[in-house]
Amino acid sequence: MIGLLLVLLLLAPGLASPLNERQPGQFPSDLRPQLDRLRQAALESDWAFQRLAHLCNKIGPRLSGTPQAERAVEYVAGEMRALGLEVTLEECLVTRWVRGVERAELVEYPDRPTGVEQQLALTALGGSPPTPEQGITAEIVVVHELDEIDRVPVRGRMVLVDHPYDDQLAALGEGGMAYGQCARIRVDGPARAARNGAVACLVRSLGGVSYRLPHTGVLDWEDGPQIPAAAVSEEDAELIASLAREGPVRLRLRLGCRELAPVKSHNVIADLKGSEIPEQVVIVSGHLDSWDLGTGALDDGAGVVMAMQTAHLIKKLGLQPRRTLRVIAWMNEENGTAGSKAYFANHEKDLANHFAAIESDLGCGHPYGFGYQGDPKLAAVLAPIAEALRPMGAGAMRQLPGTGADISPLTRRGVPGFHPLLDSRTYFDYHHTAADTLDKVNPRFLQENCAVMAVLAYALTRL
Repeated sequence: MIGLLLVLLLLAPGLASPLNERQPGQFPSDLRPQLDRLRQAALESDWAFQRLAHLCNKIGPRLSGTPQAERAVEYVAGEMRALGLEVTLEECLVTRWVRGVERAELVEYPDRPTGVEQQLALTALGGSPPTPEQGITAEIVVVHELDEIDRVPVRGRMVLVDHPYDDQLAALGEGGMAYGQCARIRVDGPARAARNGAVACLVRSLGGVSYRLPHTGVLDWEDGPQIPAAAVSEEDAELIASLAREGPVRLRLRLGCRELAPVKSHNVIADLKGSEIPEQVVIVSGHLDSWDLGTGALDDGAGVVMAMQTAHLIKKLGLQPRRTLRVIAWMNEENGTAGSKAYFANHEKDLANHFAAIESDLGCGHPYGFGYQGDPKLAAVLAPIAEALRPMGAGAMRQLPGTGADISPLTRRGVPGFHPLLDSRTYFDYHHTAADTLDKVNPRFLQENCAVMAVLAYALTRL
C-alpha cells in the first residue's frame, strides 16, 4: 500500500464533476429502502469472503509481473463476467522485481565473543538492487531522522534509520496517521543515504507488533544512485542501536533481489451499465497486486472483494443503477501504480463523466463510516447515505485530504473520492509482511465493509 498514506493530495480545481452540482434534498424517495436491503444483504453474505479465500489460498501472493498476478486477473475477470458485467482487461506495463536471498549478520561489535555472529531478521525493500554475491560488510551508522543522513559521515558505511512507528497513536485508531508520519523514512531514506555515499541502507520496519517480523515496501530512488536497502525488524533495529552506543558495529548484508524487464499486466474493469445515464460512472475499487511475503489478504485482497461484492449484491437484489457502476481491480499499486496511470491516460478525456471514485486500501477492520475528498458542501448531499449506514454503527462521515493511491490521478482533477473509515489499530501489524494472510481477516468485519461499500456506491449511482 503506497496509496492512502503516501499520496494525501489536495483536491485540484478545474473539473466540474456532476456530483459537485448536486443540491441537498435531491435524494430519491425510493432509495433509502433499497439501501437498507443492500446493507442487510451484505451483512448476511459470505460471497466476498469465499472470493478472498480463493485469491489468498489458491492463488497466493500477487506481486505485479508474476504469474500469480495474472491468474488473479483472470479469476476476477471470470467472476465479473459470471455476474453479467461487461469486462475489459486494460493493459499496463509493470515492474518485474524478484526478492532472492536475504541474510544479514552482526560480525563485529563491542565485547563480541570470539566466533559469534548474530543473525538479523530483515527483508529487502521493493526496488532494491542486490549486493555482490559475497555480500557487503561495513560499519553501520545509526540515525533517527532523514535529515541526520546529511549531517553525519556515512560515506563507505551502512546506514540504519531507527525511527519508531507510533504504537500509541495507532492504539487510538489512527494507524494510518502513524504510518504516514514515518513512511518517508522508508521511501526516501535509502536514496538519501546513496547520495551521501553510503554502501547500503537499513530502515526500522514501519509497523506495529514486535515479533521480529520485517515489513517490506517500495522505494523512490529519484533517478539517483541506488544501493542495497532492506527493512530490519523492530527488535533488531533496537539491538543495533544499543550496541552502536557502546562502540563500532559491523554488519554483513547479502541480498539477491533484482529487477527484470517490465512485463504486460492488466487492470480488471467490469461495468454494470446504468439505466438512464450510462455514460457517467461510479468507480468502486481495490488493488489486486500484493507484496510477495504474504498473500495480500488485508492489503488489498479485501478491498478487491468488497468492490466485487458491490456488483454481486446489486445484481442479486435486482437493483438498477442510473449511472454505470464500474468495478476496478487495480494492478501495480504496491510498486509503481502503473495501473492507475494507464487508466488515467486512457480516460483523461472522459473525466467529466466520472461522477465519483471509491477505493478501499486499509484492510478490513470494523468500519465506522466513510470519508470523502471534495467540496465541503458535499457533506449535506451525502448525509442521507451516512444515515442509511447508521443502523450498523457506520454513520460517521469525514472530509479527507486523500482517498487512495489508485484514484488519486482522478481526485487531483476534481473527481470526488471516497474511502471507508475503519478501525486501523492492528492493520499495520500485518501490512507488507509475511503475516498478511487470510486468517487475519475477520469475516464479520469484511461483511460490514462490504455493506459500507455497496450502500455508498449504489447510492452514488442513483443520486
